[in-house]
Amino acid sequence: MTEDTPLDLAHAAMEAAPQDDAARLRFYERLADSELFLLLTREAEGDRIEPELFELADASFVLVFDREERLSQFVGKAAPYAALSGRAVASMLAGQGIGLAVNIEVAPSSILLPAQAVDWLAETLGHGPQETEAHIEEVTAPAGLPEVLVTALDTKLATAAGFARCAWLAGVAYSDNTRSHLLAFAGTVPGAEDALARAVNEALVFSGIEAGALDVLFIRDSDPLAASLTRVGLRFDLPELQEPERVERIAPGSDPDSPPILR
Repeated sequence: MTEDTPLDLAHAAMEAAPQDDAARLRFYERLADSELFLLLTREAEGDRIEPELFELADASFVLVFDREERLSQFVGKAAPYAALSGRAVASMLAGQGIGLAVNIEVAPSSILLPAQAVDWLAETLGHGPQETEAHIEEVTAPAGLPEVLVTALDTKLATAAGFARCAWLAGVAYSDNTRSHLLAFAGTVPGAEDALARAVNEALVFSGIEAGALDVLFIRDSDPLAASLTRVGLRFDLPELQEPERVERIAPGSDPDSPPILR
């Protein structure tokens, strides 16, 4: 029996509670985070790809699967594909009037997402964090945060393997008398700051918390603030990056800021 994937589980939760906005948001978040195998009509040429289109009534869909074997099961033979993140697929399709056929006919998470849903997802993912400056006066234990947000952060940070060593969630008071919560990362890999800030922003957005805010900070181990955070903060340990067997493969869409181009 094939083990359910994170997308299967999120889809089942959404189907079990059709009126639950939070469950629906969690499904879209898992879709954005998943590696998807996009069926192509021919092999990719550089960053240009030609997805296979599935026509249904007056709508067009591309076909994506969250496991390579599911794509093979659907096609029934060897077929060209591109391995892309869900967010890269949404960005590529935004404004094209094309929907997503996800795991169609081969998994419990089989679903047709119309073009409007794809456009909404791309727009939601495109709302990045804003950079500001403020002087921290005090950090305290986190309090009053919804459990759904803490769970969402834990799940999201589990996908950021190798980006940082750990993070602390804490309450914070600033010199202008404002109070908030922050997530402070330590051991951050240079260049990963923007990806981590976006990941935290997505966890907040997909938690369904209206007008929520969570500040993100990057600190050194030698920073005096690290000692305070160790005492009062809620710690998240990020997974270490597992070195895969070295295989030379250049995949279109590897850069999330530069999705592949439709041919």
